[in-house]
Amino acid sequence: MRAGTVVPEVAIIIPHYKDVLRLEKCLQALALISELQRCEVVVVDNNSEIDLSLLQLRHPAVRFINEATQGAAASRNRGVRETTAPLLFFLDSDCIPRVDWIPAGIVALTKADIVGGSIDLFDETDPPRNGTQVFESVFAFKQKQYIEKQHFSVTANLLTWRRVFDDVGGFRSGVSEDVDWCHRAVREGYTLVYDENVRVGHPTRNNMGELTRKWKRMVQERFELQSQEPYARARWALRALLVLFSPIVDIRRIVLSDRVNGHQEILRGIGVLCHLRFLRFVWMMKQVFSMAAMKQQLPRAEVPVSSHGASLSRK
Repeated sequence: MRAGTVVPEVAIIIPHYKDVLRLEKCLQALALISELQRCEVVVVDNNSEIDLSLLQLRHPAVRFINEATQGAAASRNRGVRETTAPLLFFLDSDCIPRVDWIPAGIVALTKADIVGGSIDLFDETDPPRNGTQVFESVFAFKQKQYIEKQHFSVTANLLTWRRVFDDVGGFRSGVSEDVDWCHRAVREGYTLVYDENVRVGHPTRNNMGELTRKWKRMVQERFELQSQEPYARARWALRALLVLFSPIVDIRRIVLSDRVNGHQEILRGIGVLCHLRFLRFVWMMKQVFSMAAMKQQLPRAEVPVSSHGASLSRK
């Protein structure tokens, strides 16, 4: 090793797909953190076929890698393989890390195996807010609740040790990879904690199309995660019904939220809440019926027959 070479302590892994403007804002925020010299930063582009050469010139300390396998899980796993530092900091390309994100994360990992940090929402457009932004500001990224009640952290701000990641294994594609990975880690006995001092910002989604795509993907991933559990069809149908009627309870959260300003924003947020929950109900019931159809199409297991024509009983 050459004299003066800094051994990286932290690997920052950022998956990216067709969102150059937000990725640049993310990298600009990272560049303001003095402790960045202790880190190796890797952007793993998920084969988005966008020229990132200008961005590479502006951020020469950042490595840019292409991962052809579709999905953020594959990109994050590739980022782990391409780095060597003992601490792994997972960050989304549309997140803005606070200026003390790295040192706060290092301190947090001295007390736990896995840390989920706070995610502060902000609008990218001037007021007034539309219904999508109101909905996101009330319901998105409840990290403390996710970690303490549901035992997972979203990967937009997830920190862990490499030895933990190696033991648990990589993220799995096709499911909610953050939920799946954290649940596997907790089952292995690793500690997962919430730390409000490890903060990043995340923009609210600006339109219903973005929000619908997000939730359609999440519903599919969570369905895949739970479809192997006992009584999966009945449980998913029950969950769909709970989603359909959930606005009766959750409207109160919009009305009482200190993040919502005025009656217009309240009405817009309620409209998006009811519309989105109905869409989720429809998607989930389609999955229930598709599960039933697949079950009916499965061939019956062949039963061995003895030479006398009688079925052989299983031992």
